[in-house]
Amino acid sequence: MKKIIGILFAISAIASSYCANAVEKVTVFAAASLTNAMQDISVAYRAEHKDTDVTFSFASSSVLAKQIEQGAPAAIFMSADQKWMTYLIERNLAKDKEDLLKNALVLIAPKQSKLDKVEINSTTNWDAILPKGERIAVGDPEHVPAGLYAKESLTNLGVFDKLSPHFAPASNVRDALMLVERNEAVLGIVYSTDAKISDKVKIVGTFPADTFKSIEYPITLLKPEGKDFYQYLKSPQAKAIFEKYGFITK
Repeated sequence: MKKIIGILFAISAIASSYCANAVEKVTVFAAASLTNAMQDISVAYRAEHKDTDVTFSFASSSVLAKQIEQGAPAAIFMSADQKWMTYLIERNLAKDKEDLLKNALVLIAPKQSKLDKVEINSTTNWDAILPKGERIAVGDPEHVPAGLYAKESLTNLGVFDKLSPHFAPASNVRDALMLVERNEAVLGIVYSTDAKISDKVKIVGTFPADTFKSIEYPITLLKPEGKDFYQYLKSPQAKAIFEKYGFITK
């Protein structure tokens, strides 16, 4: 009897091991601004695909692209701008891409700020908006997509050189948001979708769309095991979640 029980236990262990190994693992590298939407989409996807485990790495698109270049095992990459997707394509690390979403660039302030609405244009009085000695939180304008968009817009508005000494550069757009949430910066430049997920900040202005390149989120499939989730990201269910967070879907 003990021998039979031992055999049954061994069979059970092998079966359990097989089931564990049968779970497909998909690693998705996505821009930090996609965090909440992608996590919700993953939950919806897992409800229908219990045999797939979707894991994420959220960071600045530039950081993720460099990690992929160094061999990080991403099955899907979703960038917050075209630059870093093109970076991978030019190095033959990605074959093609699709443009999935769009976003807007906004000026934010802490919820309790007395600042109300700001009309952002070439005549905006930034001296009145930004008190002396205070800072503007922004993604690092040298490599973070949100910062690059901010730099382009402020340059076209003729005030980048004036405002850049007051920047509090962040490693990604969510960190820029956090600086404003913590009152460590009186203003911040982030995506509209980031501002909308926080109850600690408010949108006080929107940057004119004609002052920077369209904020597009390209996506690419890097490994075949990500194909099903890649397709799901273009489904009506996923689009509804993206739109809930303020993204513009195609």
